[in-house]
Amino acid sequence: MSDTTDNAPRSTEPSDFQKLPQPIGVMAKSFADGSNIPLHHHDRDQLLYAIRGVMRLRTEQEAWVVPPDRAVYIPANTPHAVSMHGIVDMRTLYIAAGPSRTHDQSLRVLAVSSLLRELILALSEEPIDYDIKSRGGLIAGLIELEVGRARELSLSVPLPRDPRLQRLCAAILANPADRKTLDEWSAIAGASPRTLARLFERDVAMNFNKWRQRIRFHNALEALSRGNPISRVAKQNGYQSASAFSAAFTKEMGIAPSKVSRDS
Repeated sequence: MSDTTDNAPRSTEPSDFQKLPQPIGVMAKSFADGSNIPLHHHDRDQLLYAIRGVMRLRTEQEAWVVPPDRAVYIPANTPHAVSMHGIVDMRTLYIAAGPSRTHDQSLRVLAVSSLLRELILALSEEPIDYDIKSRGGLIAGLIELEVGRARELSLSVPLPRDPRLQRLCAAILANPADRKTLDEWSAIAGASPRTLARLFERDVAMNFNKWRQRIRFHNALEALSRGNPISRVAKQNGYQSASAFSAAFTKEMGIAPSKVSRDS
């Protein structure tokens, strides 16, 4: 283990955190804008949190966007890839399953309270191999309680299985501002509007407008994290006014676009 004393540099190798005797280990690592972590998985559950920057996480079934003051909970052995938008200061908790822990197998985005943020930062200053009866152990216990009560947020974008819907969705991903109706997408996708509507409900469990709005907000988060003006981000994502965009964005994402810009 590379972190045996308080003065030793902390490890930034995920493998060093998988077999710890402690229930929770925390790794601190920074990434440049545009960095990518290819598809991988871990033996432990993972709470992925950035104190600065926006992360996009992908699995085979879904895409997730993680803005500041949000974290994504990833069950053990879940293949996932991560891309960075803006400079990202990441804190990763590696959490072991145990008899006293409810082992939830769902991947989800959680709101990070001020208390949980400070606890994560505090544990990142403790030795990796902390004594469970020490300050580090007490902090880890509080983190477990706060993660258990954290509010879940709807920040995922389900990805379709049907190739016709994949063509349509790929085009929207490339240009979220496109205002074509489902009728207009019909010729491009090679299916009738009624078929496309049915496929959206079957493959992604939401209608076309809802899915497109989610994509637009994912795209907006990334642009806001780079410091782009809200008025420009609104226009790039199909909104006629910044105020309408801000209201819809805040309602759906649980965070105001001005807050994303300020924190990035």
